[in-house]
Amino acid sequence: MNSQSDTVSLTTAQAIIRYLANQFIVIDGVEQRVCGGGFGIFGHGNVPCLGEALYEHREQLPLYRGQNEQSMGFAAAAFAKAKLRQKFMFCTASAGPGTTNLLTAAALAHANRLPMLLLCGDGFLTRLPDPVLQQLEHYTNPGLGVNDAFKAVTRYWDRITHPAQIIQSLPNALATMLDPADCGPAFFGLPQDVQGWSYDYPLAFFEKKLHRIRRSPADAREISDAVNLLKSAERPMIIAGGGVQYSLATDELAAFAKTHNIPVVETIAGRANLLADDPYNIGPIGVTGSNSANHIASKADVIVAVGTRLQDFTTGSWTAFDKKAQFISINAARHDAGKHKSLPVVGDAKLAMTCLSKELDAYAAPENWLGEAQSERKQWDEYVSGNVRPGNRPNSYAQAIGVVNDLCDSRDRVVTAAGGLPAEVTANWRTLDIGTVDVEFGFSCMGYEIAGGWGSRIAQCETEPDKDTIVLVGDGSYLLMNSDIYSSVLTNKKLIILVLDNGGFAVINKLQKNTGNASYNNLIEDCNLVTEPYVIDFEAHAHSMGANAESVSNSFELAEAFKRAKASSKTYVISMQVDPHDGWTEEGHAWWEVGTPHVTDNESVREAHIEWESSRSKQRKGI
Repeated sequence: MNSQSDTVSLTTAQAIIRYLANQFIVIDGVEQRVCGGGFGIFGHGNVPCLGEALYEHREQLPLYRGQNEQSMGFAAAAFAKAKLRQKFMFCTASAGPGTTNLLTAAALAHANRLPMLLLCGDGFLTRLPDPVLQQLEHYTNPGLGVNDAFKAVTRYWDRITHPAQIIQSLPNALATMLDPADCGPAFFGLPQDVQGWSYDYPLAFFEKKLHRIRRSPADAREISDAVNLLKSAERPMIIAGGGVQYSLATDELAAFAKTHNIPVVETIAGRANLLADDPYNIGPIGVTGSNSANHIASKADVIVAVGTRLQDFTTGSWTAFDKKAQFISINAARHDAGKHKSLPVVGDAKLAMTCLSKELDAYAAPENWLGEAQSERKQWDEYVSGNVRPGNRPNSYAQAIGVVNDLCDSRDRVVTAAGGLPAEVTANWRTLDIGTVDVEFGFSCMGYEIAGGWGSRIAQCETEPDKDTIVLVGDGSYLLMNSDIYSSVLTNKKLIILVLDNGGFAVINKLQKNTGNASYNNLIEDCNLVTEPYVIDFEAHAHSMGANAESVSNSFELAEAFKRAKASSKTYVISMQVDPHDGWTEEGHAWWEVGTPHVTDNESVREAHIEWESSRSKQRKGI
């Protein structure tokens, strides 16, 4: 400590970590650190200084050693999602490629509006040893480096060039990460020399601080406009997005729907906002949705979008709705609230729905409208029941989903991403409890599944260690990123992982064929440079990383294996081959705009292009 009683001499790295260790939040009445710890891979760019600081705070801020920087970022994003953005994790990487490996994870967090703190090594501020290991040299811009690439994929970016700067920058970064409207990743470039430079920091900077997530009430005039529009509705509908959960507003959503007799559909991020048997839950909407939700979307006259950014898979590339339908968008973020000429209600979903409900008074949608929606949902439920039934056709994703759904605990958490599984889980999963589904489709990022499962499990162990995190992953994503099986074993964070092997990138092969193209370079068997297709032994591979594992031949065997996985004390991997051609959910799809060739010599591609474009007439043109 400095001779002056109101300051303390610390390095920049020591000050950053000491500050983080003294930031708190209250969740469910329990005070806890807002930073749940971090994920780190050390290199020359962060081990001497930041590593020293983290060691001294290893009890307060536990550090999980990752196997890949990108997967560390995925784990941090999944942790934040599971914690409903009330807590975050940091990731630390060395300079150069260690840091650039985090770019994809930062983009995922940015797209999904998730908090994540990135503490990454940077070049020497003095430039005395230039050029240094892993430095990119820009001949006319010596200050430009790879860390500048993070400006495009973070909500807050700073390069610390003097130790005193963190006094302003760290609080601003936390304010950004905890803000409902601006939430996203924050990045700090930490020059290797500056990390070790010392400064006499005011002790007040390290005093314990209790954070709160801001709840901004909506403008009274916007509420009034929304009330007037909604009261005129004869066929209203609610689209419930992931923001409903982040606002802790699932109870208010259910109450609002019941009070005003309005059917609710869920986005992919909003899955598990309502239970499957809630009478107002009409199913998932959009490209990977349900016949029931898409039916009422096409007929609704007023649509209340709550906590959703109205991504193309939700809107069917803006063909899912009647062109005359009017939108009310309740969102903490102004950017999302005003999309497609929505009547904006900018504010917290929990407060806004409560206020809107009060002002609506006795308004209720016609019974025949809700009855029509519920009738459609009943038909959809019957379809799903048949679709997931074991033995109904060759092995399929849907069958595996049905097995897990029937045998899991209601509070188990299901994680999947990218490929074909988001569509299959979204369409076929029957929600058993609120907030138990994580389908990463905001950035549709392969490789998130197992890493995200690890991060989810770390979060789950804080409150529900007796429940399971269940990962559904295809063979393509598994091969892209699987090393966190080893991480989960090392850290005793048990996962149940279902590897559903369809011999390549089968869902893109399906799109390839649906657009008239020949199967090429997606399924292993269709790669012309592959001399001998080889079936991966996923069971043996998982065993090599310390997990329990087995292979099964069908969904009946899967059920018995899943019971063994539930009883296991450590990560358990189950592998099953599924049919790449005949295993897909065929119902429930809305149109999706993809680029198809306008000119081609291939007749099947030309015909597919004409067929694909035939639905464009239903597309809303941004109004």
